[in-house]
Amino acid sequence: EAGVGKTTLAAMFPKPVFIRTEDGTQSLVGHPDVSLFPLAATSQEVFDQIEALATGDHDFKTVVLDSITQLSTLIEGEIVAADPKAKSINQAGGGYGAGYGAAATVHGRIRDWMGALAYERGMNVVFVGHADTETMDLPDSDPYSRYTVRLHKKVIPHYTDNVDLVGFVRLKTFVRGTDEKKRAISTGERELIAYPMASNVSKNRFGITEPLPFDL
Repeated sequence: EAGVGKTTLAAMFPKPVFIRTEDGTQSLVGHPDVSLFPLAATSQEVFDQIEALATGDHDFKTVVLDSITQLSTLIEGEIVAADPKAKSINQAGGGYGAGYGAAATVHGRIRDWMGALAYERGMNVVFVGHADTETMDLPDSDPYSRYTVRLHKKVIPHYTDNVDLVGFVRLKTFVRGTDEKKRAISTGERELIAYPMASNVSKNRFGITEPLPFDL
């Protein structure tokens, strides 16, 4: 969710360098070991920055892409701009989901290039994204809502499949009041969910089965 410390958490990884599609550097004050690429205004600039890490000499140990949500906005805008007949991503490429399919292809390349930094340069790879909600309507249960990544459904698998951890940072919230009048209360404490839950998209390969304290 917004403002819970995702960028600050990413900055705590070893020797991080940020590829930025949105300007959230204020939260990095107090982290002198964090390096920042110039703010990327196009998807090509993102590719160029990844290539610089792949081919240049450096001692960075972590690359952070902040955020994939804004990156998606950039990519979709570029796809619409390249199609003179399209006024929105829904109309791009002739419609019927073609625009989102094209966007997913670009995200797939981003994921592959970032993966190469992990496999060939030994870097940690961190993707930061914003949350959204969706309704799950499954054949064996009643409909319910859950948090997911604020991306199109064709794009989400590039950032949730075949990864070591998908984490969801949330405020610890309690419901108080009567049945007629209830309200949510939070102490400001946060926690990181990194194991499968019905209420949000999350998982890990480290045997984590309980919420992790999120005290930055």
